[in-house]
Amino acid sequence: MEMISESAILMVLVIFTINIVYVSFLTLRTVALTKGYRYLAAFLSIMETFVYVIGLGLVLDNLDQPVNVIAYALGFGVGILLGLYIEEKLALGYMVVNVTTGQRDRDLPEHLRSLGYGVTHGTQYGRDGERTTMQILTPRRFQRKLIETIKELDDHAFIIAYEPKTIHGGFWTKKVSSRKVADYEPEDVEEILEEIYEEEAVEANGETAKKEEVQSRKE
Repeated sequence: MEMISESAILMVLVIFTINIVYVSFLTLRTVALTKGYRYLAAFLSIMETFVYVIGLGLVLDNLDQPVNVIAYALGFGVGILLGLYIEEKLALGYMVVNVTTGQRDRDLPEHLRSLGYGVTHGTQYGRDGERTTMQILTPRRFQRKLIETIKELDDHAFIIAYEPKTIHGGFWTKKVSSRKVADYEPEDVEEILEEIYEEEAVEANGETAKKEEVQSRKE
């Protein structure tokens, strides 16, 4: 502690670093609470308090110099940005993406289901006539991939994304296949869909052949 107190540069660095760590935990805890991750928020609050007790006391006792105040303020701002960046990379929870498309010559809902997304769709009417509307559930870490995929399939689609606070009932979370979603790139979506449908056709032909064989044996 004496070595830190005796060096002005080291003190600035310590104040800056400790405040980044402290505010990052604070930001992550706040985000976790708003998303309903109570146990994660409790763990982050423990880490936040640990940093506060060990380091922030030193920081607050040395804010008598303007440069230390500046380091404190900069650390606070960087800590918020870092906490939000980490939370974005963790990508906790699900996103709901609402899509409106005027394409009638291809089954976009079925394409997206084949890629692993949970889709509920229907028909509505806008100024220019009939439209297909879709409500799509996706893990938050795949939100960008989903939007890029939709743009590849229909670059004129109208897209709105939001984060649901509560998901209850239905079959959505069971129908979202993270493995399938992770296994493709948006720019290759047309080729991937062709492969999926070819595999399904082969399987369907195999099932038909088995049924015909069983029927012939019975006869």
